[in-house]
Amino acid sequence: MAADLSRRSFLGRSFALGCSAAASPLLTPVTLASAPWDTRLVVIILRGAMDGLDVVQPYGDPHLAGLRNKLPVGEAAGAHDLDGFFALHPALGDLMPLWRAGELGFAHAVSTPYRDKRSHFDGQDLLEAGTGFTPGQPIAQEGWLNRMLQVVPGIEAETAFAIGRESMRVLQGPAPVANWWPQVRFQLTPQTRRLLEMVYHDDPLFRDSLVQAVEIAGSLDPTLPDTEEPAGMMQGGMAPAKRGARGKAHVEVAEFAADRLRRDTRIAAFSISGWDTHANQKAALKGPLSQLSETILALRAGLGPDWDSTAVVAMTEFGRTVRENGTGGTDHGTAGAMLLAGGALKGGRVWGNWPGLGEGDLYQGRDLMPTADVRAYAAATMRGLFGLDRTTLETAIFPGLDMAGLDGLIR
Repeated sequence: MAADLSRRSFLGRSFALGCSAAASPLLTPVTLASAPWDTRLVVIILRGAMDGLDVVQPYGDPHLAGLRNKLPVGEAAGAHDLDGFFALHPALGDLMPLWRAGELGFAHAVSTPYRDKRSHFDGQDLLEAGTGFTPGQPIAQEGWLNRMLQVVPGIEAETAFAIGRESMRVLQGPAPVANWWPQVRFQLTPQTRRLLEMVYHDDPLFRDSLVQAVEIAGSLDPTLPDTEEPAGMMQGGMAPAKRGARGKAHVEVAEFAADRLRRDTRIAAFSISGWDTHANQKAALKGPLSQLSETILALRAGLGPDWDSTAVVAMTEFGRTVRENGTGGTDHGTAGAMLLAGGALKGGRVWGNWPGLGEGDLYQGRDLMPTADVRAYAAATMRGLFGLDRTTLETAIFPGLDMAGLDGLIR
């Protein structure tokens, strides 16, 4: 059975039927798109403002220890030395083999053009819009990944399924993308299927789309039989969610993304939350870091040999304060760090110009000073993966960006 052809055909018919994102229940923060390349890009939005100073610890800076008494850093605290100056948080220790293989890297002291207000909502919107920032002016609704797809001919959406979640701004726009979420599977009961077949029997457009939708649903989640009524069936013919073997949504997301990326999909984007560590950061950061580590390793395992043509970009809306607060946490800041991974990466290094943590080096006397635009690293990754020219990246995709000659991230 030509499952992939069925997916494309069904998606085309769904657009012809005029299905809108507002009316469809199949919405998600996991978005995918096919493209005419053999290289692959995964974008992970780390929602909540990850503390780059704790994740990629500049333990070689003489000022850090005095600023963070309750947040120990460096090898003495279990961190993994990277280059004699930076160390990786202990919760990301499972990624060290990737670092040694040149498949993991970090960019430090980076930020979006957003400044001063430090609002999660505005920060995330600007991060995903990929534009400059003017106080008082609305942030663009269109995302930078969608703008990238718009400049490439021959883009097609890859079908997937989701329910109950909004789509990500980073891929919003006129270029076609598909959506999916793992917590509920789209699966018809035999009774519902027969009813729909009867209703749409005399309408070839709806009838053929129904047949292909059933095929897609079955190929995505064959865990429930279609010959008998599954237990606990919800009204409306939808089956309750069945978790993966490990029962972790973030792993399911990564495994699904890897499965699609091995086929026609070339762009995947999703998010990991939990980075807003205002209190007890030492304990609170372990969970999201473990999720990030497991996600990257699941992508690597799921992609197999296609990992060598893949780059992963994990970015957050802003960093956190240099000084810890009275509850052992950190507050909203400015510059932070981003993670890059993948077999296509020239990794094994921490990129960026370190500004220092002395009193006169800090932004507004409280935050890590930005020395690079986070968009520049995303742009350089796409340039290396997809061959996009610098002018297109700095104008059509990231308006107002100056890549400043940043290059050489991709093998």
